[in-house]
Amino acid sequence: MRKVLFPLISVLLVTLPCVAADQLVEEIVARVNNQIITHGEYLRSKEDLRKEAQQQDPVNADKIVADRDKDVLRDLVDQQLLLDKGKELGITADTELVKKLDQMRKDMNLDSMEDLEKAAQAQGVSFEDFKQNMRNQIITQQVIGKEVGSRLSISKEDEQKFYDEHKNELDQPEQVRLSEILVSTDKKPNDNRDEAQIVEAAQQKANGLLAEIKKGTKFEDVAKKSSEGPSAAQGGDLGYFKRGTLAKELEEKTFAMKVGDVSDVIRTKQGFIILKATDHTEAGIPPLNKIEQRLQDAVYMQKLQPALRDYLTKLREEAFIDIKPGYVDTGASPNQTQFVVTANKDDKAKPLKKKKKLGMF
Repeated sequence: MRKVLFPLISVLLVTLPCVAADQLVEEIVARVNNQIITHGEYLRSKEDLRKEAQQQDPVNADKIVADRDKDVLRDLVDQQLLLDKGKELGITADTELVKKLDQMRKDMNLDSMEDLEKAAQAQGVSFEDFKQNMRNQIITQQVIGKEVGSRLSISKEDEQKFYDEHKNELDQPEQVRLSEILVSTDKKPNDNRDEAQIVEAAQQKANGLLAEIKKGTKFEDVAKKSSEGPSAAQGGDLGYFKRGTLAKELEEKTFAMKVGDVSDVIRTKQGFIILKATDHTEAGIPPLNKIEQRLQDAVYMQKLQPALRDYLTKLREEAFIDIKPGYVDTGASPNQTQFVVTANKDDKAKPLKKKKKLGMF
């Protein structure tokens, strides 16, 4: 079994579950409609931010944390508002969750969901919490796509403007994108063949797979079915390689290939491989029409951020939100409503009422 670390959920929003208001077990730092955010969740979000920053950029991790730490509570409130909207829209994420978990199982070469759960537990991860976080991620992404993303429009003028303003960032070295089919020559347990027999059998298998491809079987399908490399689940995709990053022999072969070309069987230390060139980019700034999809994605994200913030501000103004003194929601709107404590005949009972805040938060 190939060990794969369970990833930290990292999306536009933090995805830690909130508990119902009647499950008070620790200090409450915020109420969002009928849900609460606890001090424990707040601290865990801060810790996840620190870990994520350390993974992404160890050198500048402290600066990243300092810049984003003030928005931890804002992100937790954002998350709960989107989850509430998802419930209102009838989004459950059940089907998508099963698909994502099954894909994770395949990527880890595990036989069953029980094996996936055991792998999580072996790494100290609560599988139920992990599934809930993944469900929250799916729901928030679907709400964002439906309520915000679907309303964005990207014109040719937007693409051209982004292209002109970011040409220096688009400058790239020559690189080739490769996919691989690997037939390993590693000796497996209980294999009584000698090294020569293993190598001969592997070469025959690789030659047979290449013959299938030449007859018309899709490279990606052969890779998923028969490759013994870690990229098998992705159809053999290895990503992009710049000049100087491959062994000299492989570089000479692959950089001479045209897009769509498939190599002969190649002997390597790991076994026998078959390579396919799926993309080849020249050095320099690519023409706009060659990277149009990348530009559309970049412009989409550029427009999404302010549009999403506007949408979340609107949700705040329609919701009941109460932040404990000493904590700050940096996404608060001056027009949103807030819980306030009012006098009551029974001194022990202090009901919360909705009060409109105008002009300031």
